[in-house]
Amino acid sequence: MKVPEVTIIFWIIKIMATTVGETAADFLNFSLNLGLTLTTLLMSGLLLIALFIQFRSKKYVPGIYWLAVVLISIVGTLITDNLVDNYGVALETTTIIFTLALLATFAVWYASEKTLSIHSIYTTRREAFYWSAILFTFSLGTAAGDLISEGLDLGYWKSAFMFAALIGIVTIAYYRFKLNAVSAFWIVYILTRPLGASLGDYLSQPLDAGGLALSTMGTSAVFLVMILGLVIYLTRTERDENSIME
Repeated sequence: MKVPEVTIIFWIIKIMATTVGETAADFLNFSLNLGLTLTTLLMSGLLLIALFIQFRSKKYVPGIYWLAVVLISIVGTLITDNLVDNYGVALETTTIIFTLALLATFAVWYASEKTLSIHSIYTTRREAFYWSAILFTFSLGTAAGDLISEGLDLGYWKSAFMFAALIGIVTIAYYRFKLNAVSAFWIVYILTRPLGASLGDYLSQPLDAGGLALSTMGTSAVFLVMILGLVIYLTRTERDENSIME
């Protein structure tokens, strides 16, 4: 298997990676004054290297896998930011575009492999579908999250609470009402993107903007250290090894 078992630690790291995707992109773009275009090119290059190593690996390796997730989180955020800020594409339009792109990926994936389950990622083609879907979930989550946040003007912590509540509803639907496991996974995967972004903005933005003023650098550093700690733990314990195949 080339992906981890879905456990509580999986979701914790995923949300933190999503938070880093938001804060690190802002840190590189604004704090280091690299600009949106240069930041996108730099992070895209690093992502391609990480994915090359991930695809060459013969099995799931926590460090390689989660590095790719962190980088794809940043790049997914930057893709949406480029469309909106550099090309003036409306958030409504980007949300529709990435929704269609994700649905098309799922459709082609299912038509080709007859499954969308992450428990079946053991061929190069399935892994390509998997990472393509993940990229679109981050871009979609960014667009939809910004659209809802700006449209409803909720503020950071209220937005985070709303997305957490939606995740709770999906979780209840899965455990109580037997919502399909594959559907539940991908819905939650999309929702954790705006949840993590709202959390990152709440922690990093200035007090007068509704944040806690921990800065994008400080927030990114704290979450990266926490991710590193959990990845080291998983590497040593192999708690998230996934041997299921469908």
